[in-house]
Amino acid sequence: MSTLLQPPLPVEAAVAQTKTKPLTIALAGNPNAGKTTLFNSLTGMRQKVANYPGVTVERKEGVWTLGHDLPSARLIDLPGLYSFDAASLDERIARDVLTGRVPDTPVPDVVVAVVDATNLERNLYLVTQLIEMNRPLVIALTMMDMAGRRDLEINVAELSNSIGVPVVPVVATQRRGLDELAGAVLKAAEGLAPVQQWHLSETAEQELRQLAGNVTSQKMDDRAARDAALRDLYSEELPTEAGRRAEVAAARQRLAAANPQWWQEPLVERYRWIEAIAADSIKHNSRTIDKRKDATILIDRFVTHKVFGVLILLAVMLLVFQTIFSWASLPMDLIDHGFGALGETVRAHLPEGLLADLLVDGVIAGVGGVLVFLPQILLLFFFITLLEDTGYMARAAFLMDRLMRGVGLHGKAFMPLMSSFACAIPGIMATRTIENPKDRLATIMIAPLMSCSARLPVYTLMIAAFFTDRKVFGFISTGALIIMAMYLLGIAVAVGVAWVLKKTILRAPAPPLVMEMPPYRVPNLLTVLQTIWSRAFLFVKRAGTVILAISIVLWALVTFPRLETNKAANGADKFYSPTTAQATRETGTEAKGQPAPEVETGEPDMEGEQIRQSFAGRLGLLIEPVIAPLGFDWKMGIGLISSFAARETLVSTFSIVYNVGTPRGDEEAKSS
Repeated sequence: MSTLLQPPLPVEAAVAQTKTKPLTIALAGNPNAGKTTLFNSLTGMRQKVANYPGVTVERKEGVWTLGHDLPSARLIDLPGLYSFDAASLDERIARDVLTGRVPDTPVPDVVVAVVDATNLERNLYLVTQLIEMNRPLVIALTMMDMAGRRDLEINVAELSNSIGVPVVPVVATQRRGLDELAGAVLKAAEGLAPVQQWHLSETAEQELRQLAGNVTSQKMDDRAARDAALRDLYSEELPTEAGRRAEVAAARQRLAAANPQWWQEPLVERYRWIEAIAADSIKHNSRTIDKRKDATILIDRFVTHKVFGVLILLAVMLLVFQTIFSWASLPMDLIDHGFGALGETVRAHLPEGLLADLLVDGVIAGVGGVLVFLPQILLLFFFITLLEDTGYMARAAFLMDRLMRGVGLHGKAFMPLMSSFACAIPGIMATRTIENPKDRLATIMIAPLMSCSARLPVYTLMIAAFFTDRKVFGFISTGALIIMAMYLLGIAVAVGVAWVLKKTILRAPAPPLVMEMPPYRVPNLLTVLQTIWSRAFLFVKRAGTVILAISIVLWALVTFPRLETNKAANGADKFYSPTTAQATRETGTEAKGQPAPEVETGEPDMEGEQIRQSFAGRLGLLIEPVIAPLGFDWKMGIGLISSFAARETLVSTFSIVYNVGTPRGDEEAKSS
C-alpha cells in the first residue's frame, strides 16, 4: 500500500493558523526516551486519556500553552516506537497519525521528536524516518542532566546543523528548556519541513525516481511521492493495487540483480549518516561510561539471576503488599468514620422515610463502602509506577521470560499481566505490543485472571472477617501474606490456563524475547504523583457514576416492594408480605396456606423479612440453589450479581444489603 502524505502548509497559511486556531503537535520518540515525562511537564493535569478509534491503543492528549497571546496547542503523545516499520499495532497507529489516516485526528502541524541524549545514535534512526514524513520537525534532546553526569559533551549547534532540524536540550523534570522548545515549535510551524540529507545508491535512487514519477498525479509533491515510493519498494509486502504491484516487483528484481543485499541499503545508509553526525557532535569520557556500565552489570547480576532474581522479586512483592496493608489502615479508618458520621448527620436532619433511607443506606453506604479502599488502590499504583520508573519492571519481565516461555507465552506478556494487577482493562490494552496474534489473544484471555485493584477491597473485607490480625516473624501481618497468596494464586491459575490455550486452540511457537533494559534511574516524583492523581480521579469518577448508580438501584431493589404493617392485639407490629397483603385486601382474611408472618418483638425481624421479600431478595433466593454448594446464601447471591458491572461494587452491595437487612439489635450486640 502506498503512503499518501500531505505537504506542509505554506508559510503564510501556517502563520495565519497559529493566530486563529490551536496548533496540533505530536510527540514521537523511542520507549524510555523521556517522552511521557516531557508530556506531563508540558501539559500538567490538562490531559485526557482515551483510545484510538477501533483499536485498544491508548490515546493521550493534552493542552500546551505556547505563548501568552496565542491559543494553547493540542499536544498528542504518540505511542513509543523505534521505527515506522509497523511491526506492532503501536507503530502503525503512530505512523497513521502522522500521515492523517486516523479519524477525528488532524495531521500534526509540527512533530517534536523526543531524543535521549544518552543514546543518541539509536534514537536518531527514528528521526531519519520523521524527516521523510515531510512535516515541520523539532528535536527535544532529553535527559541532558543524565548525559552530563556521564560526562557526555553534546555540541547542540553542530548537531542541529548536521541534521538540518532545530535541536532544543531539555530537562523535563526540572522544567529546563521548555520555553525554548515552545519557541522552536512556533518557528517551525511557520517554516518548511526539513530536507533529507542521506541518499541511497544511484541505482536505488533511479528506481525511486521512476516509481515516484508514477504517483505524482495523485496531488503529492516530489518529496511525498519519493517517500511513498520508498515505502512501497522496501516494505515487506507489495502494494495491493495490481498495476503498482507489478511496477514495484519489477523494480525489486532489478535491484536484486545489481545488489543481492539491496533490501538492507536504507538501514545501512541511515546508520552511516547517523554515525557521521554522532562522531562530529558527541565527545565522551569512556572511563566514566565504563564505570556506569560496571555498576549496572553488577546490579543486574543479582536482579536478573535465575535464583536470586526470583527471590528478590518475591521480596519486592511481599514488601509492596505489606506496605499497602499497613500504611492504608489509618486513612481507611478516617474515611470510614467520615462516611459514618456523614450518614448519622444526614439521618439526624431528615425525617424518617424513603429519602433518608436512600441517602444513608443507598448513596452514602454504597459509595462510602468503596471509597474507603481508595488509599490501598493509590498505594498499589504508587508502587507500580515507582518500579517502572526505576527500571526494575523491565528486569522483572526479563526474569519472567523463562516462566512465560515454559507455557508458550512471549516474554512481553509479563508487562500486560503486571499491568492487570492495577486493572485488567489497561492490561489488555498493553497487549498491543505483542506482535504474534495468538500470543496476544492468549495474554488477553488470562489477563482478567490476575488480581486487579478492584479485588483488593474484596480481599480486605474477607481478611478482616475471617482472619485475626497476627504478625508473622514479628513484623509481617497476616493480611499481607494472604493478599500476596491470592495474587500468586491468580498468577498460577493464569499460567495454567495459558498452558492449556497454547497447547490447544492457540498453538504457536514462542518467539525469542528482545527488549531494552533501561538504565536504573531515580524515580521522578512529579511523574509518580501525576500518575496517582490520574488513577485516583478515574476511581473517584467511577465511584461517583457507575457505583453511585448501582448503589441507588440496589437500594431500590432491597427496599421495594414494601411490607405492609398493622398493629397486633398485643401492640406489636404485625406485617405482611406483598402477596399476603394483596390477598387480605381482596378477601378480607389472610390467604389460606400463606400465614401472615407475624412478630411480637418489633422492628429487627421486619427488616430481615423486608429484604427477603424485596426484588433483590427474590433474585438472590432464585439463584441460591446454584450457589449453595459453594457455601453462599441468597445475600451473597445479590452481591455476585451486582459485581458483574464492576468487581468493587461487591463491597458496596454488602454495605447496602447487610445495612438494610441486619437487625439493629444484632448490631448493638456486636458493638457491645
